[in-house]
Amino acid sequence: MPARKASSPSRLLADAAPDAPLAARMRPRTLDEIVGQDHLVGSGKLLRRLVEADRAPSFVLWGPPGTGKTTLARVVARQTKAHFEPMSAVSAGVVDLRRAVEEARERKPHPTILFIDEIHRFNKAQQDAVLPHVEDGTVTLVGATTENPSFEVIGPLLSRCRVFTLSPLAPESIEALLRRALADAERGLGGQGIVVDDVALQELVAASGGDARAALGALDMAAASVVSGEKRVTAEIVGEVLQHRTYRYDKGGDAHYDTISAFIKSVRGSDPDAALYWLARMIDAGEDPLFVVRRMVILAAEDVGLADPQALVVATACQQAVHFIGLPEGYLPMAECAIYLSLAPKSNSAIVSYGKALADARETRDEPVPLHLRNAVTGLMRSMGYGKGYAYDHDSPDHHSGQARLPDRLVGRTYYVAGDLGFEKRVKEFWEKVKSKV
Repeated sequence: MPARKASSPSRLLADAAPDAPLAARMRPRTLDEIVGQDHLVGSGKLLRRLVEADRAPSFVLWGPPGTGKTTLARVVARQTKAHFEPMSAVSAGVVDLRRAVEEARERKPHPTILFIDEIHRFNKAQQDAVLPHVEDGTVTLVGATTENPSFEVIGPLLSRCRVFTLSPLAPESIEALLRRALADAERGLGGQGIVVDDVALQELVAASGGDARAALGALDMAAASVVSGEKRVTAEIVGEVLQHRTYRYDKGGDAHYDTISAFIKSVRGSDPDAALYWLARMIDAGEDPLFVVRRMVILAAEDVGLADPQALVVATACQQAVHFIGLPEGYLPMAECAIYLSLAPKSNSAIVSYGKALADARETRDEPVPLHLRNAVTGLMRSMGYGKGYAYDHDSPDHHSGQARLPDRLVGRTYYVAGDLGFEKRVKEFWEKVKSKV
């Protein structure tokens, strides 16, 4: 049986059809046409040097949607004259991988770039199936992901790839792309008599959130809506096109963890304004409100702690209130709790002291409980010395006998160190007074 003829690299890297979306038609074809990501493709940068030397390695592109991951992979294939074999991890499987590898072998010595979009959606078995063919050079892997590859790409595969991080495009880069699309008569909107008001253009830039595809898509829709007359795109038209801006927020992805991290650190830093902002971002993006209030309950104990024990009561009441009333009204107790926790005095003595105690507990887990602390509930236990010598603290001044209660090896060890703020300051003064009498 004759070998199957491999597809040519030029067919897969052809320019988009004239009726394709504007973002597809305006896709950069060379490194010089790429706007933004200068830290990767700027003069003298590593990826550019590798591509110009025709030595592109396997690599993973990590960044938000619309930052040029697919474009960059295609440009690398074009400029290194490699066959570009694209597949999406959403729809492809091991059978597709085997087919692509077989064709890559038939194509050798011509290089093949295997581009896997959303590679984080491949499971471990699928990623394992790629590994040997990356190792032996049958394919050069280029993966694209919006999720942190440290968590989503298996270690053996990641160790054979360089990770390049793409950032949301700066406003000036988005504006440059839009102006290029308006001027380009070959692939863009140039020559069609379309005029975009400056205010409308800035609205498109602001609404893009650094996403080139979103910006070009909105421009394409706005331009299509002015099919006759002056063909002027105004701010009003752009507003109709944009309607409600969506968040780049995946409740199981990086944005979820990054945003809750920003919220936690704002509360911990006693910044109610920042706390309210990140809270609003999460609620408006559709985050599970109970996830947020669970974090606030933890915050109340971890970061406010004994400086204001009432914080835990407030946070727990917030959790109950949100569970009871839900959204949208649930934002009210959530906002109140976020402000309270932000303004409360802070102490991490609980988590710090517990950590010290836990370390000793693990080292002395076989130490017996001192006899005087054991409960003597039977005559046999009393005869064995259980409870003997126990000092009942309420019979002592200040209700504190000073008797040792740790295992013998740990007597004198201190775990809890009181803070200097709020309620804990009063506790500290009381405790120092009691200890001075022992």
